[in-house]
Parts: sequence; structure tokens; C-alpha cells
Amino acid sequence: MDNTVGSLTKLERSIIIGSLLGDGYVRIMPGRSDAFLEINHSIKAKDYVDYKFKKLKRICESAPKERVSGDNRRACRFFTKQHKDLTNLYYMFYKNGRKIIPKDIDIDPISIAIWYMDDGSKCRDGDIYLNTQQFSLNDQKILLNCLRKLGINARLNRDKKYHRIRILKESIKGFMDIIKPFVAPSMKYKLVMTP
Repeated sequence: MDNTVGSLTKLERSIIIGSLLGDGYVRIMPGRSDAFLEINHSIKAKDYVDYKFKKLKRICESAPKERVSGDNRRACRFFTKQHKDLTNLYYMFYKNGRKIIPKDIDIDPISIAIWYMDDGSKCRDGDIYLNTQQFSLNDQKILLNCLRKLGINARLNRDKKYHRIRILKESIKGFMDIIKPFVAPSMKYKLVMTP
């Protein structure tokens, strides 16, 4: 059985990079040469999983499936096929088995929209966060620079003992304008409607 496809399209690559900034994981199984992507979200986000699957279907083996973990948490997930481009992304985004931010990362509006849908949150209409606590301070500074290149002002905000990215109030409208065309219908509740 052939488990490969041609090069990733620009859209597929943007969705995968956004997922890696958020909840997605790329892995290489022992004895295999290429990596695959796992998308796994709570069952409450099933529509969002389906949205991602439709965009990545060309490189997937099978449709999303529900699963129940040992602690009775219900989730919905799917896997892509193994892919050389995913292997390249694995070596860019992982160091010693831990997710990192590549110094030369290039993010676009689609990547940012996926990242926000995965790991973004709004508290009232005036506080927008990207929950980047899993990344080091240096990695988060790389992401701040990426946002600045797109005209989005943000800073690190202390969240207990970790930091996360907070979009500054003057940039919320611009941030929403950038991501809005790419936000899945089931995730529109995360949008902030500013005048």
C-alpha cells in the first residue's frame, strides 16, 4: 500500500504550521522514515476537527474517529499519511522530542487563524490571548516578531508561572480582520466584533 502523496500545497502547509503552533503533533514511528501529523481535539470540537480534515483530506488515510481515553475523556482525531514534507517540519519544530519554534518560521494569515482556533482565547472583548505557555520565552519572542511583521502588536503576559501572548487592544481589530476569512464556522464564537 502506498502511503505517500506529492508535495504539500501552500494551504496544507499553512494549516499544518498553524496546528503545530497549537494542538497538532508530528511524529515519526520507530522503523519508519517519514513523519505523520495527528490532529486531536475534544469531542466538543468535532466540527472543527471535520473542518481541518476536509482541508487535509488529500494527505489522510481515513476520516476522523471518536476515541475515549483511560480517564473517560472523549476526543475526535485523525492522522495524515506519512509524508516527506512532514518529516522536514518535524525536524524544524522538534528538538529532543520537545516542540520548539524554528527561528526562520514563516506564518501567514491561515496559520495564525488555525493557531488561534487551536490555542487562542478571548476574555471579554478586550483580552485576546494565544496560549503559548508550552514554548520557551525565546520561542515566544520569535512568535511576537512574526505577529509584528503582520502589523499585530502583542506582548508576553504572565499566566501564573508561565507566559503567553496577549494581543494589545489597538491590534485586536487588525488581528481579527486577518484571521476572520479563515475561521471555521464552529469557531466563530472566538471572534471579537469590534466597530
